[in-house]
Amino acid sequence: MEHLPRELVSNVFSRLPAKVLLLCKCVCKSWFDLITDPHFVTNYSVVYNNLQSQEEHLLVIRRPFFSGLKTYISVLSWNVNDPKELLSSDVLNPPYEHNSDHKYWTEIMGPCNGIYFLEGNPNVLMNPSLGQFKALPESPFTSPHGTYSFTDYAGFGFDPRRNDYKVVVIKDLWLKETDERQVGYWTAELYSLNSNSWRKVDAALPLPIKIWGSSRVYTYANNCCHWWGFVEESGASEDVVLAFDMVNESFRKIKVPRIRDSSDEKFATLAPFEESASIGVVVYPVRGSEKYFDVWVMRDYWNEGSWVKLYSVGPVQVIYKLVGFYGSNRFLWKDNNERLVLYDSEKTRDLQVYGKYDSIRAARYTESLVSLHRGNEFSHKCLSCSLVPDPLLHDTEYLISF
Repeated sequence: MEHLPRELVSNVFSRLPAKVLLLCKCVCKSWFDLITDPHFVTNYSVVYNNLQSQEEHLLVIRRPFFSGLKTYISVLSWNVNDPKELLSSDVLNPPYEHNSDHKYWTEIMGPCNGIYFLEGNPNVLMNPSLGQFKALPESPFTSPHGTYSFTDYAGFGFDPRRNDYKVVVIKDLWLKETDERQVGYWTAELYSLNSNSWRKVDAALPLPIKIWGSSRVYTYANNCCHWWGFVEESGASEDVVLAFDMVNESFRKIKVPRIRDSSDEKFATLAPFEESASIGVVVYPVRGSEKYFDVWVMRDYWNEGSWVKLYSVGPVQVIYKLVGFYGSNRFLWKDNNERLVLYDSEKTRDLQVYGKYDSIRAARYTESLVSLHRGNEFSHKCLSCSLVPDPLLHDTEYLISF
């Protein structure tokens, strides 16, 4: 092996799962140096996750029981050519101190180079490929005197200039005395993995703007995270997208053409378009058992006038709310029975995952060698977790009994 060209060994390693590479690191010093080389780590996710494979993988969070807040984190897998459509699922076993009925997560953001952010109690960064699980420290900041925050809007992304993963949280402020929104006043905080700390964001939001909480798809493009929002001017409401640049730490408001007939009649969900390194919007009606998707994209990310309607898909039956989008007519949604369903090329697949109280969230699962360890490992405590077989898959009677 020592006589093989380094490029050949690197090519072979790029085709192996992360858990296998963790074992390979222990074989010899030359393998350890190659697998931990920053250039290899960066390229690994791109090469491995773009390999032609017959398997699909999703990272899913859900609360499967009527009682309790405990959230199950699982990696769902299936073979696209399997005529029996059998699925397998492994549940992430969090560290002991975070594995209880009082620990829960409501949103999943990622993947960003194989790293995920789970919003909840507590906020968490994780790399399931390496079994790394890191609870973020609580923000030390409180709302200004006489105000309180009603809703937090989080975003997650990567700063390539500083090799840092960041979480930004926007808070709208309400007046305690009148219980009304303090018009035009927001505050924003930023977490840095490198420093393992929070700080205030100095950049001002492009006001006036209000943020919708209906968009469930992680939309990250051009080093920016995005939220679906609207502005009200002269008695009329217009849809907009709010963007936060992880590198420059600045906000930007992106205008959207009138692509919804009525804000009361149609959902609009942001979606990433990796092929064009831009963002899009998926629009579909609120009511009805058969629904059409209208898919719009901003072809040039920096040009607000480049929005175009790409295509329409449908009718699709029994859709309730979109939770994932993978371009080329592939949609993930939860139906009226709170099941996760995949629509792919005019076919639907019941993924046999259930979630109570609108708890299902799903994202593409990708392999990654990016470590959450930074600097002093004691002050940047990163715990280990493992994947174990999912006892709830296919057991619908057990789920219903709770």
